[in-house]
Parts: sequence; C-alpha cells; structure tokens
Amino acid sequence: MASQFFGLNIAYTGLQASNASLTTTANNISNVETEGYSRQKVVQEAATALRTFSSYGMAGAGVDAKAVEQIRNEFYDLKYWNSSATLGSYEVKEDYVKQIEDYFTETDTVAGFGTIFSEMFSGLEEVYKSAGSSASKSQFLYLAGNLCEYFGAMSSNLKKLQEDANQEIKNQVDNINTLAAELASVNKQVNAIEMTGITANELRDKRSLIIDKLSKIVDVEIQELPIYTEEGGNIESGTNRFIVRIAGGQELVNGYNYNTLSCVPREYKVNQSDSEGLYDIMWSNNLEFNLYGRNLNGTLKGLVEVRDGNNEEYFNGTVSENTTYDSKTNTSKLVISVDDDYLTDINKCVLNDMGIITVTNKEFEYTDWSFNADTNEYTFTVADDATSYVDKDGTIGRSVQYQGIPYYQEQMNEWIREFAMAMNEIEQTAKDADGNQAEVLFGGRKTTDNDMWDFEDDNVSFSSEGNNYYQLTASNVIVNKNMLRDVSKFLTNTDPYEGQDQQDILTELMDVQTNKDKMTFRGCSSKEFLECVLSDVALNASNATIFTNNYTNINNSIQNQRLSVSGVDNDEEALNLVKFQEAYNLSAKMIQVFTEIYDKLIEQTGV
Repeated sequence: MASQFFGLNIAYTGLQASNASLTTTANNISNVETEGYSRQKVVQEAATALRTFSSYGMAGAGVDAKAVEQIRNEFYDLKYWNSSATLGSYEVKEDYVKQIEDYFTETDTVAGFGTIFSEMFSGLEEVYKSAGSSASKSQFLYLAGNLCEYFGAMSSNLKKLQEDANQEIKNQVDNINTLAAELASVNKQVNAIEMTGITANELRDKRSLIIDKLSKIVDVEIQELPIYTEEGGNIESGTNRFIVRIAGGQELVNGYNYNTLSCVPREYKVNQSDSEGLYDIMWSNNLEFNLYGRNLNGTLKGLVEVRDGNNEEYFNGTVSENTTYDSKTNTSKLVISVDDDYLTDINKCVLNDMGIITVTNKEFEYTDWSFNADTNEYTFTVADDATSYVDKDGTIGRSVQYQGIPYYQEQMNEWIREFAMAMNEIEQTAKDADGNQAEVLFGGRKTTDNDMWDFEDDNVSFSSEGNNYYQLTASNVIVNKNMLRDVSKFLTNTDPYEGQDQQDILTELMDVQTNKDKMTFRGCSSKEFLECVLSDVALNASNATIFTNNYTNINNSIQNQRLSVSGVDNDEEALNLVKFQEAYNLSAKMIQVFTEIYDKLIEQTGV
C-alpha cells in the first residue's frame, strides 16, 4: 500500500520536471543567436507505478525527467554537408573564372587583343602604303612588339592566378588540419562526459558546427560507432568512436586520433607553362592524398580544377616494344605510342622539357624527350630499366575535366605558335640583295642567355631540346631582335630587284589576318582568337554563376529545414515558458494542497 505522503511525492516530481523544462527553455532562449546551437528539450516519462494491493490495482508515482536531449535531424545534416561542398566548389570557380574573364575582356580604358591585333595590321598596311619606308617598318615592328607584350602579360597574369589558387590550396589544407585537431579534441570531451550517462549536447553541437565548416572545404562522411566494455562484447560503455572521412572515403579523424595533410612542392612542372612549385598533397603517413578523385568536392576541388584544369587533354599513351635499356648508364629510352591529335601537333604540345612520367604505379624521371611524327611515338630518356613495362599505360599529369588555367595557357601558346609559324614562313620566302633568306619575324626569348629561338629545326618531328616551335610560348614570344636593331632586315618582297612597289610579302602577311588557308585556329581566322577564348571563359563564368546561385538557394533551403527542426524560435520558446511555468505553478499548488491535507490529518485528527 502507498504511503500516506505518496501524493506529496508525486507533486514534488512534477515540480522537478517543470523546473527542468523551465531551465532548458531558459537555456534555449539564451542561445537563440549562438551559431550551431540545437534546441533542447526535457525527455519525460511516467514514473514506475506502485502496486497498492487494493481494488484499483496500480497507483501512479508521478513523472521522471529522464534526460535533456538536443532536437536534431541527421538527414538534414547530411543533405546540408553535401550541398555545402558543391556550393564551395562553384563559388571558387566563379571567383577565379571572373578574374580570367576580366583579363581577356577589352574595355574603353584597357586595350585588349582585338585592338592590339588590329593596330599591328594597320601598321603593316602603312608599310605597304609607304613603299616600305624605314619609319613605317619601325612603327610596324613596334606594334608587333605590343602584341608580344600582350601575350606575355596575359601569360604572367594567368601564372599569378595559378599561384594564388595554389596558395589557397595550402590555406585550405591548413584549415582541414586545424578542424581535424578540434574534432579529435571534442571527441575526447564528449566521451568523458557521456561515460557518466549524461548526453553532452553542447559539445555535440560544437562538433557538428566543425563538420559544417569542414564540409565547405571538402566532402565529408561521418560514422559514429558504440564502444563496448570489452572486445567482442555486447555491453555498451556509453562512449562512441566518431569517424570522419573526406575526399571519397580517406580517413581524417578516428576517435581521439587524426591524420594531418601537408603540401609538397612539385620538383618538376607538369605543363610547360605552369608556375613553379605547385603543391601536391600528402598524408602524414606519406601516402598521396587523391586530389583528382571523382568523389572529391568542396572548395578544395574548385581550387584544384582551376589550378590544374586541362580540359582532359593530358599526356597519355602505351609503352612501345621499341623501348630499350642501356646497362652502362642505367638509362632507358622509354618509347610511348600516342593516338590523340593534341599530342601529335607541335602547336598543341604542353609537355615540360623534364619531369615525371608514370607507368602503371612506377614513376620515372625523364630528362628530355623527342617525338617521331612517322610513328606517333614519344621517346623519353629515363633512369632505370623500363623494358618490362611494354604495353603498359604511361601518363604525365592527370586528366582534369575542367577548363582551368593550364587550358587557357595552352590556347594562347597554340595561337601564338600558329600565328608566328604562318607569319615567319611568309617572311622567310623573301631574300635580300645578296640572296640571303630573310630571318623570322617572331622568335622566342631564351631564358639561359640573350639569344633567341628562330625555329630552324624540323617542326614535324620535334624534341624538347630542339630549335623548333615547341620552344615558343605566350610568355616568351618576341619580335626578332635583329629586325628591331636594323629594320632593313624586315623584307617586304620576294625579289629584291623588283623594287619596293611590288611588296608581295606584305600582301601575303596582311592576308594572314583573315585567310583561314594561311592560318586557322579552332576553325576560325587568326583575328577571331579572342572570340574563341572569350566564348570558353564566358560559358564557364556563366555556368559557375548559375550553379553558385542554384546551390546557394538549395543550401539556404536545407539550412531553413534544419533550423525548423533544431533552431530556437523565440515565439515557440515564449509559449513553452508560459506552459512550463503554469505546470510548475500547478505542481506547487498540489504541494500546497497536500500540505494542508496532511496538516489537517496530523494536527486535527491526531494520526
């Protein structure tokens, strides 16, 4: 049978539960502006009833406040993290592609390709009109130099942008390491509290907020597994192992332990026009972090695609049986057969003069290379024996399905090579009064001395060390120094005895501007270079903007859904405050009533 004072105890449990709910409501209201905070509520259940051995059977024993739990939906968290990673990728692309677009776009105050190119050919017309006067020649060569400077400045700007993206990659790697350390620390704090049977709500919120920040940088997967009191047992200890994986399943945090990432500058460039020292990312255990995996997402993915995007045009082929090994020097002539058109055209070649070629999982350091147009084979001089790798795939760099900075560098290099080749071939059909062939109009500045590449070698079969158009890039194109010193070296007709009025060379040179038979770039004439490249830039910028806006809206929508579940609403908490206050008052009233009853019972009846 229940105690005579049983009712007082029941009222007291109601008072305790209401007080806990009021305290939790106060905590919610005080954290209404706290980032990452999840609304909390008191979990109540009826206390275990007592058997009274009377006609009415069981007597209610009041209420138990079991726990204070956070209100959170893991499904919305997962959706938010996935969406946040995609948004981070497109935001980066939008930012960098708009900068590239600004570089190429002409304005009223900044002369771009169209203006400079037109002025150069206007200068060429003046040479024609003035019967090849020295003054008009000098003016034309000056204007041609402006075109060279334009491409040099554009190449320099793109390299600087690539360096910015590279540095931002390092910054993001540092952020990942910092967040990983914070997660491991919070995991330890959570388990220390939850071992006592209490749910660490605020710490769990803090951990989720860290994941929110991490998900913007890189895609995130989480897993929380219970830890048992003994290995292979089935009794939970109250603690959990919280695991975080990034970039398609690469483990970052496991409980109290975490892996760190480091940026390692490349010893060799992948592409001819790359900036020096671009970073590869390695784990602390010296395993490679896969920057190019399909599952990589987030800001890191956007930066990698901007920095390394080659529109899937990278070196790849198959090791040929013509590969040979020299045991005396411990070097091989590694022969790679290629099929892609962009690998067999000197004007499209982006290979660095030395670097790393990967055959299956073996890396070979090459010191030079050559290309045979008859067999479509590249021959690399590499250390070690490579004869056992016949029929294996050989690659340099990775395929990146995005038009990033390497793509635009390649487009400029290709155009300048096509244009210089067309102009030089026409100019070199001229001869001076002594019967000497004219020099090239456009050359390539050498970095090792004050000399110039003049492209005397065969440009069908070519090499990394040859005097061919591979050596010409947007960054080093110049007007022939000899012509600048002596404008008479710029010849304007094929027969020096025909007189200046003939000037058939000038007619041919002016025709390069619009005649696709003289020069073509992506099916267009030479003057349409800017339209071709700007169409790529504009399309990429438009796509980045559209997807950024779309995923911003999606992210905001998911965040609103999360907040509708876990966010603190002032109006709702105000109603809860009134509700729990009333419940508290009623429980207090019950105590007062029972106090009066017991007072009557004890004082007046003498029980």
